[in-house]
Amino acid sequence: MKRFSTLFLVSLLSGATTLGAYKLLFDNNGSFFGEKNPIVTVAPNSYSKEVGLAAETVDFTAAADKTIHTVVHVKNVSRRTVTNPMLEFFYGYGGQQTQEQVGTGSGVIISADGYIVTNNHVIKNATEIEITLNNKKSYTAKLIGTDSKMDIALLKINADEKLPYTVFANSDSVKVGEWVLAVGNPYNLTSTVTAGIVSAKARNLDTNGIQSFIQTDAAVNPGNSGGALVNTRGELIGINTMISSTTGSYVGYSFAVPSNIARKIIEDIMEFGNVQRAILGVEGGELNNTAAKELGISQTQGFYINKVTKKSGAEKSGLQRGDIIVKLDNRDISTYADFSGYINTKRPNDVVQVTYIRDGKNKVVPVTLNKNEFFSTEFKGIELENIDGIDKKKFGINYGVKIKALTNENLKQYNDELKGNIILSIDNIKATDIETVSRLLNQKDENQSIRIEMINKNGEVIRVII
Repeated sequence: MKRFSTLFLVSLLSGATTLGAYKLLFDNNGSFFGEKNPIVTVAPNSYSKEVGLAAETVDFTAAADKTIHTVVHVKNVSRRTVTNPMLEFFYGYGGQQTQEQVGTGSGVIISADGYIVTNNHVIKNATEIEITLNNKKSYTAKLIGTDSKMDIALLKINADEKLPYTVFANSDSVKVGEWVLAVGNPYNLTSTVTAGIVSAKARNLDTNGIQSFIQTDAAVNPGNSGGALVNTRGELIGINTMISSTTGSYVGYSFAVPSNIARKIIEDIMEFGNVQRAILGVEGGELNNTAAKELGISQTQGFYINKVTKKSGAEKSGLQRGDIIVKLDNRDISTYADFSGYINTKRPNDVVQVTYIRDGKNKVVPVTLNKNEFFSTEFKGIELENIDGIDKKKFGINYGVKIKALTNENLKQYNDELKGNIILSIDNIKATDIETVSRLLNQKDENQSIRIEMINKNGEVIRVII
């Protein structure tokens, strides 16, 4: 009996020890080590319900139905006169012939009374623009205004009914990984919808104009240019403008002008007749590991100020060379695309709260933006400024920078021949505007020669090496 009692006690203690060990080691949210030192994180039971590809999770039908009737087909008809000198020489006729060219794309209705936004390259050089709605009705469109730099154009049709239209969303709120729809009307086949996700924001493709695209993997082909990129609520977050391809067809990525930039351009055109460009008044570039090492700093993200424009809002607010801009208002600035993309949504006299790093400390200062056209840049003793509407009309051009003054002693003897000339390209790169030229010239050494193509005051194209 005593032996039985001893065995029973040993069994009881063994069982209690086993149960206690199990509770301690395993019965703690499934973690071997408990909550204090977890190796893996276990997803909550609701995880599969929060994220997924199931139809009940992401429903595109409502967004597609709202958008397809607001996207139109844009037909661009241009006519040009060509000369055939051989026919004229041998037969005395046929020297001049008129050729008709047709281009197509998409557009987005943005108001019930018929305003339509599309890409500038879709309607460039058009003599006639025809709009076909999703219900197959066609109208002749009037060109209200364009912005070739940002590849946006505003059209207007006079329809016999109120039109469905797309509302603008805040593109700054778009998140990478968010589902989006690309809606276009290519080849006049009625609206076509493709789906994808936002692959990246503030993508810089080193173009002369837009430097802050929304990148998506939604399938977009050339006929979709000018179409809508919308969120799952059917709200406009971008205007589809280009694809990344070596074949001319979609191969994986497409790009859209953010809706905040497009909306600002449209509002400027409607209110002022042209685009009101603003600048902070600084020149520089984005930081990365290589740039940080060269500059001897630890910061690897942000916009590094290399030069502050005289009499600009930046100078008046005390910004200096060497400051690193890390935030504009509430938007973080990591790259040049972040910086330029945000400034492109602003107008002259807007005030921006600039957060910058100086001597390792964060500082915040308000900066009043200035009008871009008021500022100039200087290189090798040549002061340059943006051309105005009068120059564009006089010389039949839509880009270029004007030689404002010469301070270079070696060039002063040519002052009468050079002052007032309009530079079209520098080393075969288009001199689109002061911003582009400043960025290009900052990469040049003062002792390095540059090739300049310009129009003189008589409208003659001349080329010089300086």
